[in-house]
Amino acid sequence: VQLVESGGGVVQPGGSLRLSCAASGFAFSNSAMSWARQAPGSGLEWVAGIYGDGRSSYADSMKGRFTISRDNAKNTVSLQMNSLKPEDTAVYYCAIWVRLLPTKTWPRGQGTQVTVSS
Repeated sequence: VQLVESGGGVVQPGGSLRLSCAASGFAFSNSAMSWARQAPGSGLEWVAGIYGDGRSSYADSMKGRFTISRDNAKNTVSLQMNSLKPEDTAVYYCAIWVRLLPTKTWPRGQGTQVTVSS
């Protein structure tokens, strides 16, 4: 399993970023995928998930601001983040979504840093 995130950076409050994840080494189109994040001093937090058929789900604090999508032909999953807040600052991870297991056990990439600051 290989998951490689990209697209992080520094953005002002209210701004937008789009994260991408390139996946390989497993049956991507049959796998539910997710994004999780870890803020400094905090545990790993689930952000959003998407099934192979495109159905998606979001943590309450991200609903209406974040959009998860996937391209099964390209083995990629993305996270469009709008109306970013300073509290969204974290390392964002692309992960295989294994709902019956704790978030910290999900196979994930190396992460990409998102910093929201003026």
